[in-house]
Amino acid sequence: MAIEVCVKAADGASDVLGDCPFCQRVLLTLEEKKVPYETKLVDLGDKPQFLEINPDGKVPVINFGDGKWIADSDVITQLIEGKYPEPSLATPPEFASFLKSKDSDDGTEQALLDELRALDEHLKDHGPFIGGENISAVDLSLAPKLFHLKVALGHFKSWTVPEDLKHVHAYTELVFNRESFVKTNAEKEEYLIAGWAPKL
Repeated sequence: MAIEVCVKAADGASDVLGDCPFCQRVLLTLEEKKVPYETKLVDLGDKPQFLEINPDGKVPVINFGDGKWIADSDVITQLIEGKYPEPSLATPPEFASFLKSKDSDDGTEQALLDELRALDEHLKDHGPFIGGENISAVDLSLAPKLFHLKVALGHFKSWTVPEDLKHVHAYTELVFNRESFVKTNAEKEEYLIAGWAPKL
């Protein structure tokens, strides 16, 4: 039985891949490891059947073919790494906690800029990826969030990453154009924007 992954459908288009960075992280991990899988799109606004799979109603969830559904992108990506160790996506231990928020209550623009400047400095010394020459799990977690940042803040706040953060720009160009990212990204940016509209 093939691996099945339940992921978010686009708001207002239940047959189109949605904009969840946690779902994309799982799909990116499978794509980078070239593991075949079947995607099941879940309309989070109408999910009575899905609640039988995951009573919490949250995506992503994965079934490795044994009929057992597993939730939480952290858990899922670790299981994928364990079951399919090649190519390794393990992040070098010294970078595994990179860019974890220092203060989850600080949502200011300055806090964001501080984090991006720290990322830029890190990439200058260790790039092109966070762990060096090879893409790793931390990139697959961070890239979808950076894409959301770019699209949502660009649309709603006319905000962009400062031009002087050249290494961040090079990094996002590299990961956003990677085949796995293009394949697993929300099909159209308007779906991502629609998903963010009620939150901003």
